[in-house]
Amino acid sequence: MVVELTALHWIYVVFIALIIGFMVMRRDTTIVCIVGIFLIAITATGGLSDSISSIFNSFSYAITELLSTILVISIIVAMSHTLTKTGINDVMISPFRKLIRTPALAYWTIGILMMMISWFFWPSPAVALLGAVLLPVAIRAGLLALGVAMAMNLFGHGIALSGDFVIQAAPKLTSDAAGIPISDVIEASVPLVFIMGIVTTITAFYLLQRDMKQGKLKASTEVMPVSSAETPSEQALLSISQKHFFAVLVPLLFAADVAAMSILDLTGGDATALIGGTSIIILLLISLTGYKSKGLEKTTQFLIEGFQFGFKVFGPVIPIAAFFYLGDEGFTKIIGEYLPKASHGIVNDLGLALANIVPLSKAVGAVTLTIVGAITGLDGSGFSGISLAGSVAGLFAVAIGKGAATLTALGQIAAIWVGGGTLIPWALIPAAAICNVDPFELARRNLVPVVIGLIVTTIAAMFLI
Repeated sequence: MVVELTALHWIYVVFIALIIGFMVMRRDTTIVCIVGIFLIAITATGGLSDSISSIFNSFSYAITELLSTILVISIIVAMSHTLTKTGINDVMISPFRKLIRTPALAYWTIGILMMMISWFFWPSPAVALLGAVLLPVAIRAGLLALGVAMAMNLFGHGIALSGDFVIQAAPKLTSDAAGIPISDVIEASVPLVFIMGIVTTITAFYLLQRDMKQGKLKASTEVMPVSSAETPSEQALLSISQKHFFAVLVPLLFAADVAAMSILDLTGGDATALIGGTSIIILLLISLTGYKSKGLEKTTQFLIEGFQFGFKVFGPVIPIAAFFYLGDEGFTKIIGEYLPKASHGIVNDLGLALANIVPLSKAVGAVTLTIVGAITGLDGSGFSGISLAGSVAGLFAVAIGKGAATLTALGQIAAIWVGGGTLIPWALIPAAAICNVDPFELARRNLVPVVIGLIVTTIAAMFLI
């Protein structure tokens, strides 16, 4: 099929290149995205007022598409604050202290717990839930604070966040950009997420143990002071029996959610709504039980804190998502019916044109998506550029003729592992701060394991496409 490329297509390509270039230079891409939206709109409509309106409409469209994701993350963070403030998180994690008797057990126990909690609470709240309680225990067992930070990073910001199977924020962004169902991306990401996770965490643990044995790193038995998020007065809000009750109730409710998702085949927005509703109920129960007459006001306060976090995280995402939504069906909803009649959308047109010019292979597609994903993660967000990864995956899948879901998942994994909190120093601050380690040293220790993991995962993706 011969596809005629217009000025709209070339502007879109130029601005993809500019966005990647700005990310490589570690510069913000918001203004680039806005200029790109304006130029595409004015080229399509020819009207100044319509083009200016399209900037606002694109932001509105992006927020509408992402609103459920922003909302559920905000609610989960609000709920996690109640768990931390009231000390319920201490009780939830305390049974696992008995498992941490050696450095190896400390690394794997903290890592696996971090992964499990991050699936439901997201990594940043999970760091707070785990770090203050288990860091001193791990250090007593002989694991470095640096090793604790690595475990929380690689399992939480790496494995859990790159798959994001429960909250489904990442696959929502990438699947929308690639123009495929979110369930396809999640299914394709499962083997890649675990290949990446297993290779990276084992490599990191081997290198950590090797350097400790060789004396390059020395374990300390000193228990480091860790600041607690709750004040003494708030620690006494709930009785011991009440803390134990909620410590059992919270995981049971989320386990019931997972069972319901499986039995009722809930995915995407339905699964997100179930998790979000459960989180609100938990928030209300704990606030009203703990703060009693002040529970109404505290509930609102926790929600405000959650919304502040949610919009702070997704603030950089909205402009770039607004631009990349123009590559698919978002174009007609934002700007109008201005594409050529034979067009299948800007991204699909580019993919077909590319297929007519250069016969792409599975290997080239996989390597390209890993590189594009890694580059988009250089801004330290992990999320702001995954729409680009999804868009490029859709383009290459059209050119190759298959593999859209696998390529999309690969780009998502590369972007989040690099930018979501395992390699970019300014993205490592939460884990580094609670473990009292240098974020640049933590990033340096993560570098080799993550790079090895990406190489192995890319090769695996070539066989899965």
